[in-house]
Amino acid sequence: MTFETRLLPAHAHHLLLPLLKAYGAEMAPHLAGAAPATAPEMLKLITDDPRAEILGAFRGDEALGFAHFFDLPEIVFARRCGALDDLFVRSSARRQGVAQALIEGLTAIGHSRGWSHLRWIVPETDQAAIALYERIAARAPWHSYVLRLSPDASL
Repeated sequence: MTFETRLLPAHAHHLLLPLLKAYGAEMAPHLAGAAPATAPEMLKLITDDPRAEILGAFRGDEALGFAHFFDLPEIVFARRCGALDDLFVRSSARRQGVAQALIEGLTAIGHSRGWSHLRWIVPETDQAAIALYERIAARAPWHSYVLRLSPDASL
């Protein structure tokens, strides 16, 4: 079966609730002591932030995956860039091209907006994601660091 990707306006973010619940459950082991937010809490945070954008993947009315991203100033180029913050595909839809379609959708958005590039980070332990990203993108020539400001931040 085929699927489509589409940019979701804030009033349609509720379509992600089942995915947000599954995403929270999968991320729980990576949190340092805190429980993940509930799906309604995640939804409210995304919907209430005008900078947060969601590209969803759907088969009919069924949400298969999402990419949560930001359109940011890239000052060194005096242009804009895309920053992918979260990419999630429900377990039953994995290995069907959904993640790649979401990246391709972000690429199309980036071209239309004149982005200099799209960037994202991925945990070094996520070998399936890394295998995809190694096929479709170039490894960035920089390291990623995190300064945790909360003791219950993700590991």
